[in-house]
Amino acid sequence: MDEEHTDTDLYEKHFRVAIFGSARITENEPAYWEVYKLARLIAAENIDVVTGGGPGIMHAACMGHKDGRITEEAHAIGLNINIPLDQKPNRHLDIKKEFDRFSGRLDTFMVLSDAVVVAPGGIGTLLELAYTWQLVQVKQICNIPIILLGGMWNEFVDWVEKHPLRREFISKKDLTHLFLAKDYLEAFKIIKRFHEGFVSGDNICLNFKKYKIETSKLLDSEKE
Repeated sequence: MDEEHTDTDLYEKHFRVAIFGSARITENEPAYWEVYKLARLIAAENIDVVTGGGPGIMHAACMGHKDGRITEEAHAIGLNINIPLDQKPNRHLDIKKEFDRFSGRLDTFMVLSDAVVVAPGGIGTLLELAYTWQLVQVKQICNIPIILLGGMWNEFVDWVEKHPLRREFISKKDLTHLFLAKDYLEAFKIIKRFHEGFVSGDNICLNFKKYKIETSKLLDSEKE
């Protein structure tokens, strides 16, 4: 792990992709390698990844990112949570932050992310998806893409259309923030389109400037 990086470095204008997903997914499952291959492509474009820093999907993302780098300017950032399940940081991280509370961890994800990929996962992944989606909806963060990777999300979107949308708890506009991607190649095409707009200056929106919370110490570790 590179100890030379500082919190100030993370506030620089640099495109970052958050990857959410289950810590329980193993190397024997296709979703693991979908995320690995996606992270390799992300790294080759000199884009950072931000994950929870632990095992499963997080490990796949960080390992793929490390294997795909062409330069040392792209980093794998891990926001690890201290929970009874003992989620230990994986060995492929460049920058690591420790959190005792999910609230501070979620806020840090929001500050850092320019795009979000949601891989298969459970309650924690659903929380991260819903948190991101709500903040985009109410414009407290930038209009970033929320990419749902894999077939398990098709039924989720169907449910949203059948129940919340039909009962007008949400609007059709809210659904435009979600992008279904059947595989890593489709997910990467979406990321690349938004990244190109960021680089060209057409869609630069920095969440650490937009998010309506105090961010000056947000990236400080909650752990001593």
